Amino acid sequence: MNLLQVNGLTKIYPKFQLKEVAFEVEQGRIMGFVGRNGAGKSTTLKSILNIVHPNAGCVKYFGLNFQEYEEEIKQRIGFSGGTVDFYKKKKISDIISVTKRFYKSWDEEIYEKYRDLFSIDEEKTPSQLSQGMNVKLSLLIALSHHAEFLILDEPTSGLDPVSREELLEVFRYLKKQGISILFSTHIISDLDKCADDITYIRNGQIIYTGSALEFAKGKSIEESLLAHEKEAIHEAFDI
Repeated sequence: MNLLQVNGLTKIYPKFQLKEVAFEVEQGRIMGFVGRNGAGKSTTLKSILNIVHPNAGCVKYFGLNFQEYEEEIKQRIGFSGGTVDFYKKKKISDIISVTKRFYKSWDEEIYEKYRDLFSIDEEKTPSQLSQGMNVKLSLLIALSHHAEFLILDEPTSGLDPVSREELLEVFRYLKKQGISILFSTHIISDLDKCADDITYIRNGQIIYTGSALEFAKGKSIEESLLAHEKEAIHEAFDI
């Protein structure tokens, strides 16, 4: 079953365009979303969540059209944009108290489990946390309402190597529970440890989407991505 289907997604800005982006994420699989800075990763993720409004395209979650069932779908998915950027001076306990009211399936036991795993002090405010701890706080909120599908924009950004490995272990655990994950990252080495599939975007266009093993072709994912980028540079400059 495909938990996410994206077809013909287009977003037009004066100096940048997403051009008919299409890919699918299957249940119980982890997809890495890769590309250079400015390639369109964040714009794509925000477009499939209607944070920015696409000009064209169809997005379905769980077989449901997102435009028609947005409220229902958002109860079943979790999103982390990397950091919590609201209520920076409020205690985390107050932020959680407000946030959990929006989710019918908020699970206090699950929340406490990941709060302790991530060592988050509820008496602190987001402004008192490191960048890495803010990433964990954002992910904690996404995990605490039994989301069936997680969409994460640069979730390992700012984390030290030990914390990154801890987070990847959480991803592998969630996959075993049947939860799908789509996450963008510029730390490509993380993908070799957990990704089943890869979607690669360049200049607003999908260059590849499919099996991570097929993308890598016997190399690491990072080596394969660098080879693709080098080839693109050679084509651009006719080298």
